[in-house]
Amino acid sequence: MARQFFVGGNFKMNGTIKSITDIIRHLNDAKLDPGTEVVIAPPTIYLLLAREHLRHGIEVAAQNVYDKPNGAYTGEISTEQLKDSGIGWTLTGHSERRVLLGEVDAFIASKTKSALDGGLGVILCVGETLEQRESNKTIEVVTTQLEAVAEQTKDWSKIVIAYEPVWAIGTGKVATTQQAQEVHASIRKWLASKISSEASEKTRIIYGGSVSDKNCKDLATQADIDGFLVGGASLKPAFIDIINSKA
Repeated sequence: MARQFFVGGNFKMNGTIKSITDIIRHLNDAKLDPGTEVVIAPPTIYLLLAREHLRHGIEVAAQNVYDKPNGAYTGEISTEQLKDSGIGWTLTGHSERRVLLGEVDAFIASKTKSALDGGLGVILCVGETLEQRESNKTIEVVTTQLEAVAEQTKDWSKIVIAYEPVWAIGTGKVATTQQAQEVHASIRKWLASKISSEASEKTRIIYGGSVSDKNCKDLATQADIDGFLVGGASLKPAFIDIINSKA
C-alpha cells in the first residue's frame, strides 16, 4: 500500500493573530490535493486559534511538548493539554531546539515516547550539521538520533520522520534530490533492520530544509521522499504549491 504524502508547515516563532488567520483562510479556500495529509504548527499561543478556524481535514501540531503529564514545569506544555485542546500532532527533535536549547537525544526520545503514549502523532526531526556531512558522518548522526527513540519506542506507526539537514534550514541551501533520496533510503533501511519490515514500508520519511515551490516537485518524485516539513515557505502562498507537489 502506498504511503500517504505528508506536508507539514512549521511556522516557528512567526505570526500574529492577523497573519495566521490570513494563512488559515488561504488554506481553507485553496484546492488542496486530497491525497496529501496536511498539518500546520503555529506558535503555541495560536494553536487554539488554528484548530478553531481550520477546515476539517487539516490538522494542527505543537512545535514542542514536555515528557511529564503535569506539574511544576514553567513554560512547558503536556501531551494531555494538547489532546484536551484538540491538537493531534507535535514536533520533537527540531535542530533549532537541539542546538539553541541543548536538547539531547535521550530527552527528545523521552518526549517522543510521552507524546505517542498520550495518543499524539509525532513529527520526529533528525539531521546533520555541515561539518558532520563533510566528515561523511551523515548516516551515523541520523541513525544515532533514531536509535535513541528506538530504545524507548517500539511502535512507530504514529511517527513521521523528518530528515532536515541542519545546514539547509533557513539558509536557502537545499540538499540535492540525490542527497536527500540517499539519506531517506538509508533511514528506511535502518527501520527495516532495527524496527521491522512493516515500519520500513509504512513509515513516512519527509524532507525539510529550504523546501520551496521551486524544488518540491523534483524532490517529490523520489521513491523514499514521502513529503515535506516546510519552514519559511509555509507562511507564504507558495505553501499551497508545495502541498500540491505530488498532484
